[in-house]
Amino acid sequence: MNGKDKPLEGLKVLEIGTTIAGPTCSHILANFGAEVIKIEPPGKGDPMRVWGQAQKEDRGLWWLSLNRNKKCITLNMRDPEGQKIAKKLVEKVDIMVENFRPGKVEEWGMGIDDLKKINKGIILVRISGYGQTGPYHERPGFGGGAEALGGLRYITGYPDRPPVRVGVAIGDTVAAMQGAIGA
Repeated sequence: MNGKDKPLEGLKVLEIGTTIAGPTCSHILANFGAEVIKIEPPGKGDPMRVWGQAQKEDRGLWWLSLNRNKKCITLNMRDPEGQKIAKKLVEKVDIMVENFRPGKVEEWGMGIDDLKKINKGIILVRISGYGQTGPYHERPGFGGGAEALGGLRYITGYPDRPPVRVGVAIGDTVAAMQGAIGA
């Protein structure tokens, strides 16, 4: 695809995500032409910046891959001033992607009801390990745990050994793809 035929060209996305699922979702949207603004916390930024053995210019190659085509900014979302700046960005975007524990963005005044007061047409993509309201919703959710709970880890590996990883972050990646498709 060149710049003239990307289907999401003209859409703007605000990513307030970390690690794999949220950033992968907005990465997919960016690959299809959306402009993505990624908010990272002060200090070290997204933990994926340093993940993995393969590094280039002190950044992990996985991070470089997932965050190409994005504009990264630093905001302290725990600070009211950072939240105020993020809400100004919400005025100008079509989609917001987040992958925190349920209730976290509400603490920052950025739940769906808050967002709709700022931008009536905004789409909120929420990716969490166990949903927003289910019986496990308060548990931290990572792909490996979801893969185990869903039975995927049970069918991998060898009968005489413990389950093994699939080899890629399949739980996070599938959740990200579904988030992008849903948006």
